Amino acid sequence: MAILVSGAAGFVGLNVVAALRAAGEAVVAFDALSAPARAPDGATWVQGDIRSAADWDRAFRASPVTALLHAAVVTAGPARERADPEPIVAVNIGGAVAAVRAAARHGVGRLFYLSSGSVYGHPPAGGGPYDEATSWPRPLALYGITKLAAEQTVLRLAEVAGIAAAAARLGSVYGPWEWATGVRDTLSPAMQALDAFDRDGEAVLGPVTPGDQIYSRDVAAGLVALLRAPAAVGVFNLGTGRVSDVADFCRAVARVKPGFRWRMAGPGEVPNAVTHMPPRVAMAVARIRAATGWVAGFDTDRAAADLLAWRAG
Repeated sequence: MAILVSGAAGFVGLNVVAALRAAGEAVVAFDALSAPARAPDGATWVQGDIRSAADWDRAFRASPVTALLHAAVVTAGPARERADPEPIVAVNIGGAVAAVRAAARHGVGRLFYLSSGSVYGHPPAGGGPYDEATSWPRPLALYGITKLAAEQTVLRLAEVAGIAAAAARLGSVYGPWEWATGVRDTLSPAMQALDAFDRDGEAVLGPVTPGDQIYSRDVAAGLVALLRAPAAVGVFNLGTGRVSDVADFCRAVARVKPGFRWRMAGPGEVPNAVTHMPPRVAMAVARIRAATGWVAGFDTDRAAADLLAWRAG
């Protein structure tokens, strides 16, 4: 029996496929893109469109499937919002609906949706962390709006179909397997900083904003923990429970790699690494800890060392 991962060739999807394979799980990897050159070994890859019922059926026929993890999404920035909003809505919401309907057709009993901390929008008026139960979502951009709509649609359709479903609202993810797929308009500030150093000899940061930055290997471990917790249903934050920014990451990289050069951009200077999100607060993580026992294992220093080693490989 296999876990079907949609969006498997994307950033988070590849981390999940790698973690599932490392845990001995069979994986059907479904994506519009073909598998990248360094894709994890051992998954069955199926190429197709998540808006297509026929393509979903091909993916489900590749192997008997016990659970679906739906990670496929268009991560759009303002330029794409202005120029071409229809595919964003069609993929992010329509694709999620197609995912649930396919799971129901094929008798899948467990479904997970990868949501985002972007659904929260502005920090809570009273301060404190984003909490699944008490923080009212107020997304600011089309990406967050469609993620919230898809998240709630998936949970409702799964309920009426008799499928146990959970949605994981991810913090700001950085780490291994991040690459320019064409469906993510901006790479994480951490990856931009490393690329800028490799290209220009120095990372020059624009204004940084705080957020709950979580390493991609921790995200994958948290999702595997949810998969293995049959009673875990509803909405879960998946973050570190603490705030950091790309400058903190650069300081950690410099401790591991003494030749790494970085600085803040001066007045009027064009940075080569930018933050693409508004300021955010930490995410409350008590609910996922209670349901699964999972906690994030990578602090910034450990993440920096691991990511540098991964890139060198």
